[in-house]
Amino acid sequence: MEIGIDSFAAANNDGSANNNMHALNELLERIEHADKSGLDVFGIGEHHRKEFLDSAPTMILAAAASRTKRIKLSSAVTVLSAADPVRVFQNFATLDLISQGRAEMVVGRGSFTEAFPLFGLNLRDYDALFSEKIGLLLNIRDNEFVNWSGKFRPALQNQPIYPRPLQEKLPIWIGVGGTPESFVRAGTLGLPLMVAVIGGETHRFRPLVDLYREAGEKAGHAPEKLQVGLHSLGYVAETREEAVEDFYPGYAEIFTRIGRERGWPPVTRQHFDSQNGPKGAYLVGNPEEVAEKLIRHSESLGGISRFTFQMDNAKLSHAQLMKSIELIGKKVMPLVNS
Repeated sequence: MEIGIDSFAAANNDGSANNNMHALNELLERIEHADKSGLDVFGIGEHHRKEFLDSAPTMILAAAASRTKRIKLSSAVTVLSAADPVRVFQNFATLDLISQGRAEMVVGRGSFTEAFPLFGLNLRDYDALFSEKIGLLLNIRDNEFVNWSGKFRPALQNQPIYPRPLQEKLPIWIGVGGTPESFVRAGTLGLPLMVAVIGGETHRFRPLVDLYREAGEKAGHAPEKLQVGLHSLGYVAETREEAVEDFYPGYAEIFTRIGRERGWPPVTRQHFDSQNGPKGAYLVGNPEEVAEKLIRHSESLGGISRFTFQMDNAKLSHAQLMKSIELIGKKVMPLVNS
């Protein structure tokens, strides 16, 4: 199992330019540390909100490429519905050249909606935009000269698109939440699947993962192409007590605030403990229990090939995040993959 980190590049404190500069420099240090600690992948999200600094993720990933040697550099996710697939491909192909073949992307529709009005798009076209644009993106990936027409973008007639990446086929994953149609689409396209589980019990996603695999096999894709990844909230410290004490206060504050936007009830410790229990999605604890839970998650979903921790949305300090990355690389990964 590949193991890595996903970051939304949380802004520091008041969001001033100096604090944001400091936060981005610390993020680059964490990516470099993840590389040295043996992690497999580091992903940067995409948001267009004051509390996050990831509106241009390929810029962050390109900066990280110059400071790392082996770790894969990915988006998490690219909001493809609100982007031009030509520019998305060009950006990641360039990243692939800079990183000497380590670029990947996870594309999705996005869990926040601010990108739609920002780029002049109609939220009613939420799914139609993604469906059309993933088709164009795959066409560009597979063909140097592109012939294509659609509803939301001018047609391309034998149009060459450059640069081409170092990798023969730039890896493209589809990021999904809980919509059955999204799982079926990923399987039909034969693309690897990244499942974001930020609540509930992980095993409840098994029927959706089965839909993905069934759709892929029906479309004639080899089983080995139908990889499943999992993204969940997590944090590792030396002891479970330390991990929960570090993680819970910031988590409760941030998710209560987000919950107010979405009509969720305030976060409670009881709710957190249930999510962090044996069957819950969260992986907050010591290395041994986090490794055991990762193995259980994989078994419950019929086998996963990648797991990424989301842990910089709980107001943890840079030092705490650096230590957690080290523990994941040095203790969790050997236990999971032994």
